[in-house]
Amino acid sequence: MKKIGKKYKSAKDAIPAEKQSKSEAISLCKNNAPANFDESVDVAFSLGIDPKDAEQNIRTTVSLPNGTGKDVRIAVFAGGEALTEAESAGAEIVGGKELATKVASEQKLDADIVISTPEMMAEVGQLGKILGPQGLMPNPKTGTVTPNVAKAVEDFKKGKVEIKNDKLGNVHLSIGKVSFDEAKLAENLDEVIAVLTKAKPSSSKGEFIKTVHMSSTMGPSISVDINI
Repeated sequence: MKKIGKKYKSAKDAIPAEKQSKSEAISLCKNNAPANFDESVDVAFSLGIDPKDAEQNIRTTVSLPNGTGKDVRIAVFAGGEALTEAESAGAEIVGGKELATKVASEQKLDADIVISTPEMMAEVGQLGKILGPQGLMPNPKTGTVTPNVAKAVEDFKKGKVEIKNDKLGNVHLSIGKVSFDEAKLAENLDEVIAVLTKAKPSSSKGEFIKTVHMSSTMGPSISVDINI
């Protein structure tokens, strides 16, 4: 821990206090990642929304052009041929009512993303107390409730990620790994900004994207000016 602490302090000392352009922020983030593993590049957006107003909450998805660099574990609730298709597409966990019963019994589901056919949502909906707190409940807005579960699995495996604000009106997500080329991270960041800007609720007045900060998993935060 002391070694990481020294590295973090050194990295933090190299970060300017003022806002950086997107390209400068990405370069600083890559060059000052202190850990000995391939850290994620994370971005946090503070939004001008009222999280208590359901109409102002953000829930959508973005398909990162260059993926996230992460392996995602996907569970699919479906029946018939859709199950075989989902498994062929790369889903790690597949099942129908028996899977729902197992999850209810074990009170857990080891997955990063849960996808369901519309027909299975009656069963999946009963798992709300288990899936809800983990942010795993399927939702049509994010493409996780769909008759074409195989296509959804493929999309999420390729780099489709969810954009959802927290209780404070902030959005946090990874745009790749520090090992990515700067150009690829820039493309991913631009796509996130474009999708997020388009998702601005009509009832949100004034500045929508208020502040943006970037950091590697273990690195210091960098203030970003997304207009340059």
